[in-house]
Amino acid sequence: MDITPETPWDSTPDISARIIAAISRVSSVLRAGMWEFATAEHLNPTQAEILQLLNDRTEGVRLSWLAAQLSVSAASASDSVTALVTKGLVRKARAPDDGRASALWLTDAGKQLVTRMGSALGFADDAAAALEAQVQGQLLVGLFKLIAQLQKSERFPTLRACLSCRYFEANKFPGQPTPHHCALVKAPLPITFLRIDCAEHQPSDAATERRNWEIFA
Repeated sequence: MDITPETPWDSTPDISARIIAAISRVSSVLRAGMWEFATAEHLNPTQAEILQLLNDRTEGVRLSWLAAQLSVSAASASDSVTALVTKGLVRKARAPDDGRASALWLTDAGKQLVTRMGSALGFADDAAAALEAQVQGQLLVGLFKLIAQLQKSERFPTLRACLSCRYFEANKFPGQPTPHHCALVKAPLPITFLRIDCAEHQPSDAATERRNWEIFA
């Protein structure tokens, strides 16, 4: 029987596994930074993440949405929200679109804390900013492509991303350096300007959103 000799690289994991391992390590560093900040502010990491999720959401959000974003039960999310309300960082009131339901907003103190949180995690932003512009662009597009693939598993939470926004006009200028268009600002949208989370986001219909993500899938 012929035996194929091993090469020095036979035990190397697939590149897909190494990509996920790298993302996991980066996530661990960010979580550690978040934990350090949250502990100093007498919060737990879930409470800190809730504050981030509520940032720039002027219309308020429902508890069920928060639970889905955090991948936790509604009861668990409710406990964290109650603690934040008690601390004066979150306020609860009637939802603008349904007087029978409640919605959540950041208080002024909550907004100030989120601003400080961004500064505390600035080391990661500095690291990304130190990359060459071309590498930053490739990395951003690659992450959009990965998100597009993950959404097929229905495990990825909803985003206020350009590709799920009704203002996003995909491939309005095919073949051009800036193929997409933003109807809100009425201007071509360079790929490197695509946003994962946009405060001006307005949801598009499901069919259009699927087509937009398929551009990157």
